[in-house]
Amino acid sequence: MEYQERLGVPLRWWVQGTMLIASLWLAVVVALPAAVAWGVSGAALALMALGLLSYGSARLSVHDGVFRAGRARIEAEHLGVATALDPEETRRTAGREADARAYLLLRPYLKRAVRVQIADPRDPTPYWLVSTRHPEELARALHALAAAE
Repeated sequence: MEYQERLGVPLRWWVQGTMLIASLWLAVVVALPAAVAWGVSGAALALMALGLLSYGSARLSVHDGVFRAGRARIEAEHLGVATALDPEETRRTAGREADARAYLLLRPYLKRAVRVQIADPRDPTPYWLVSTRHPEELARALHALAAAE
């Protein structure tokens, strides 16, 4: 079983960012010539788009015996139990019950996650905590990956 997901930012962030740029344009256009206001607003819009695209570019994949979460990757032989977490469990696991050695790929706009135990005794990382829109599907894919190994 394979799994692919991109952790893109929600549409709401794009709308709010665009409104912020429109407010910036309005504030600048009354103080500076229109061409400068459009230039400043255009540059701000480009920076906002670059920032949101970069932040939302993290990908999760289960493919060819490897689990990838962002830039991190781990082979199936080192995976332990994968547990889909509800919003409350995610909040606790990322908060007061967190282990400082854990690998975290969390996004504030995603309230659910999957906790993946690491079974490699040489790896100091006890688990990965990964935000996802589909925790049950990701956990199933990780179980299938570990079982195939």
